[in-house]
Amino acid sequence: MKIRVLGSAAGGGFPQWNCNCPNCDGLRKGRIRAQARTQSSIAVSGDDEHWVLFNASPDVLQQIRSFPALQPARALRDTGIAAIVLIDAQIDHTTGLYMLREHRQPWPVWCTACVREDLSVGNPVFGVLGHYSGIAWRELPLQARFAIDGAPGLGFEALALTSNAPPYSPHRDRPQPGDNIGVTLVDAASGRRLFYAPGLGEMEAHVWEAMQAADCVLVDGTLWTDDEMIRLGASGKTSRAMGHLPQSGPGGMLEWLDRLPATTRKVLIHINNTNPILDEDSRERAELAAHGIEVAYDGMEIAL
Repeated sequence: MKIRVLGSAAGGGFPQWNCNCPNCDGLRKGRIRAQARTQSSIAVSGDDEHWVLFNASPDVLQQIRSFPALQPARALRDTGIAAIVLIDAQIDHTTGLYMLREHRQPWPVWCTACVREDLSVGNPVFGVLGHYSGIAWRELPLQARFAIDGAPGLGFEALALTSNAPPYSPHRDRPQPGDNIGVTLVDAASGRRLFYAPGLGEMEAHVWEAMQAADCVLVDGTLWTDDEMIRLGASGKTSRAMGHLPQSGPGGMLEWLDRLPATTRKVLIHINNTNPILDEDSRERAELAAHGIEVAYDGMEIAL
């Protein structure tokens, strides 16, 4: 199984277009050592030919251009993307569907019924795309192994995460199982497992069980401290209020990752533009390295 990180930043990317925080301003002016990042998405394959796209970010065209395997050029109109999995209905994970409207047939899109409702009623992406390539919806089951047509060699297991639906959702502030999911990807031949959850607001028992069983975890690295956005004046909400465990502090992601088996590869993804770990010379980045934790970057490849 091969995993390609197409985008490693949180919504808005890095640098964010309207942000002049120390990271964004520092990157633009060359004052910090850091890499620009597009918005969070990965592609996964069991055979190096057929790829499953996890989330369709607004940067999807740039991400496809940066990864030739997604354009194998076998015909006049072609793609290496066999299917798309949506982990939620957030704008930064679904807007890229518009950019893929020229597909020659309806896109096989796997998501929960909750996400389908959000993208049919609150933000009718699916309806708009019905005038173009269309969507062939596949209901993504929870707590059960499933396979995706056109993605040989891979198995998938999705689990519900505690989270809120987007602001435009018909059930905003009335969370439903499936508003946000984490996914375990399994290599059918070797049995090796990746756990992927770019948004993780609470460490529930079933989530922790999935993480412990994985050979690699690719998980939420949005913010370093719970009050990071408040201290910078960028938001009035804490990290946890936005549905993201902070990395530092009691009960933070670092504490949990330290408890995983020593053989588990630990990688943070969905990094917000304000997070000091983006500065490769920062104290926070050094702390991650001391804990054996990696920071995902655009173009990163993981083989399991």
